[in-house]
Amino acid sequence: MIEIRFHGRGGQGAVTSAELLALAAIKEGKYAQAFPSFGPERRGAPVVAFCRISDEKIKVRSVIYQPDIVLVLDPSILRLVDVGNGLKADGILITNTRFSPEEIKNELGIQTRLATVDATGIARQELGIPITNTTMLGALLSVADLMDKESLIEPLNERFGRLAARNIKAFERAYNETKILE
Repeated sequence: MIEIRFHGRGGQGAVTSAELLALAAIKEGKYAQAFPSFGPERRGAPVVAFCRISDEKIKVRSVIYQPDIVLVLDPSILRLVDVGNGLKADGILITNTRFSPEEIKNELGIQTRLATVDATGIARQELGIPITNTTMLGALLSVADLMDKESLIEPLNERFGRLAARNIKAFERAYNETKILE
């Protein structure tokens, strides 16, 4: 089982990201669950969402305390929340930032594998707004062998309708532009 924790701010799409990822996994015949954890429910407040993907039935229903992957949708979260808390030693942190993985690793003292992508820049260019959910899903699938990236296209089309093409372009760009530091 792969467990993923998403960190973002209300309105950025962390919960939507977890849901879309779970739908794509189910489309591939896997078992999946996605769920949020809210504090005060307001736009801009820190939000955490979770996703589990497995080849077998998932019986656990708790919050994810030791994720395999942490996905950070908003770079300001890196300085507010200990996003690496509980991350498995062989896990990976994927973050939205315009800085290189080396710069982030040195600045924050991150000890695990790290991947970065300028998801905000991509989202602004492709969507016209800095909502990074679909962009960060591209980054996630570029560094983690969770599923075929094509499996996300149908859920993206269903969720975003006439805006799907722009979201898919942002997803594809992030898939190709993500940098990883082992």
